[in-house]
Amino acid sequence: MFSFRAIATVGGMTLLSRILGFVREVMIAGILGAGPIAEAFIVAMRLPNLLRQMFAEGAFSAAFVPVFTRHVAEGGVVQARAFAEQVLSVLLVVLLLTTIGAELAMPWLIHLFAPGFDAIPEKFAATVLFTSITFPYIVFMSLCALQGGMLNGVQKFGQNAVTPVILNAILVASMWFIRGDDFFVGKALSWSVTLAGLVQFLWLTYACHRAGLRLRLPWPRFTPDVRRLCILMVPGLIGSSVNQINLAVSTILASLHPGSVSYIYYADRLYQLPLALIGSAIGVVLLPALTRSLRSDEPAAALRMQNRALELGLLLSLPATVGLMVAALPIVTTVYQRGAFGHDDASSVALALIIMSAGLPAYVANKALTAAFLAREDTTTPFKQAAISVVINIAISALLTPTYGFIGVAIGAMASAWINAILLAAILLRRGFLTFDDRLRRIMPRLLLSCAGLGLSTWGVSNWVWPGSFASTLEQAIALCIIIAAGGIVFGALVLLLRVSSFAELRDLRRRR
Repeated sequence: MFSFRAIATVGGMTLLSRILGFVREVMIAGILGAGPIAEAFIVAMRLPNLLRQMFAEGAFSAAFVPVFTRHVAEGGVVQARAFAEQVLSVLLVVLLLTTIGAELAMPWLIHLFAPGFDAIPEKFAATVLFTSITFPYIVFMSLCALQGGMLNGVQKFGQNAVTPVILNAILVASMWFIRGDDFFVGKALSWSVTLAGLVQFLWLTYACHRAGLRLRLPWPRFTPDVRRLCILMVPGLIGSSVNQINLAVSTILASLHPGSVSYIYYADRLYQLPLALIGSAIGVVLLPALTRSLRSDEPAAALRMQNRALELGLLLSLPATVGLMVAALPIVTTVYQRGAFGHDDASSVALALIIMSAGLPAYVANKALTAAFLAREDTTTPFKQAAISVVINIAISALLTPTYGFIGVAIGAMASAWINAILLAAILLRRGFLTFDDRLRRIMPRLLLSCAGLGLSTWGVSNWVWPGSFASTLEQAIALCIIIAAGGIVFGALVLLLRVSSFAELRDLRRRR
């Protein structure tokens, strides 16, 4: 079985990273607000991060981890390390050439990625400069994806999970010392992103050395294993990156409406917290565990793993979805509304958060469902279904954005996530790789009823204690804690009362591997 302890380790480090990320976003919102320099820096962060998530942590990790895990199982760490060295030599050449090309073509990249910025020359120039500074981050993070994949392949999840903490810690620390106008702050933050990438790379280099996975740098050669990895990556480029592709589409369309890039970004940072804690942690741990079970010819164990991953994902993501939707305005106001970030900005971000949060269970399910294909080294099927959902996202967003602005972007992203999840589940069911067991079918109606109770209690308490958008931050924070606590207590009581889960089952799940 996959280890709940490993999921807790990854989720715990992700929680720490997201807390620091919240502090980072609060500071950025307070200093830069939702203005042009804020949007320039958001794009400068989003472009390399998008490529990192699509290529490095998406297609590359999805293809690399199962192959590396197979080498560990068949030939031991020495054989697996030799394979990783072959990949490293080719990857480094590709990364350097890509970075040089991107730096030379940066104005054209920004024209493509944020076409609406052309209307404000100063905003466009700042975006080009900031992105030129941050783009080398993709080099460091792609190398980190290789190192992190190796560590995950040998069941050492904690060291890799620390890397996002490093990024947010450096950015938060930087903002304590940065002083100047908005342009200077944006430029300094851009340099901090690249510095964080270097520190993350050095940290994982040390972790790999401690784990006996120190890599040499051989002469680049397209060996059969490297070619196989490239073949697996091509369809996986979209198959494992639906969320990132949707974000790219969202950024392009939102750039046509001033302020919309910021609204979508700030809402995305809030709902990414439960997505990262739940979906990413499950995906990271489930993939190598499923691969080992299938390599050991234990399909029944793999099926049980799949059901428990879906159960755990829904048990955590559904209440998070309801809570974010019902308490969207108190959350956004408490977190962001101060300094340059005003009440109207908070209302717009809250509306985007409500819509985007509705897709959270689908995104979490996609992590677990995609792992079932990747563990079988099938990246083609997720690619096809993701392509369909991306086309639907573009169609919905392009249709609604001219009239509704960022609201149309949020609806398109949410709808495409659900379509992708439904398509993946339908194919797995048809192929016999997924069967919803009695336990999962039994608890789902009870879980939905528990979430309904959570929603009603959160709404009622919010109407009672919320002091309003113009109260002090302390008053808002206290009220928000009461709202969250009340919803959590009601949900926990209903989960136990309706026997969705029990203390014994939660204890067993924590111990189970």
